[in-house]
Amino acid sequence: MKMGVKLGKTQNTFILFQRGYLRSQRIQTMAKGVAVLNSSEEGVKGTIFFTQESEGTTTVTGTVSGLKPGLHGFHVHALGDTTNGCMSTGPHFNPAGKTHGAPEDANRHAGDLGNIVVGDDGTATFTITDSQIPLTGPDSIIGRAVVVHADPDDLGKGGHELSLATGNAGGRIACGKYNY
Repeated sequence: MKMGVKLGKTQNTFILFQRGYLRSQRIQTMAKGVAVLNSSEEGVKGTIFFTQESEGTTTVTGTVSGLKPGLHGFHVHALGDTTNGCMSTGPHFNPAGKTHGAPEDANRHAGDLGNIVVGDDGTATFTITDSQIPLTGPDSIIGRAVVVHADPDDLGKGGHELSLATGNAGGRIACGKYNY
């Protein structure tokens, strides 16, 4: 006889043997999601995939095309509302109330994912791993938006009046709501 019991984010499976012995086996779970990017700029499009094993780091993989070559700020924003384009996605996702920073900084918004690099062909293909954007739990990014900005993110170190709030990354040129 095999019984499955769902406990939070981990599933325990119990296998009962005829002799009355009980064996417990912990099964790792994985959360996955996707954001399809839209833009008011013609030709800009992209798809971003998110995966998280159990309660570990989240891996973000994606391709965005139709952008100018160079660095572009890449963030998770607080709201998944795109009714007014990317402007209605709110500020960077920041449940801890910190200032803007680089992905490797201890003091940073959870949604600060740095920059994506766009090649001469206008396409960025990237993989990012991050521990501050969980796909489950109270600070999950489910229902929030991913935003690509027009300019490089200065990672909070540029000295501009917007550096510690937005990384001075410029306008929002593409965005999409993260969903399972």
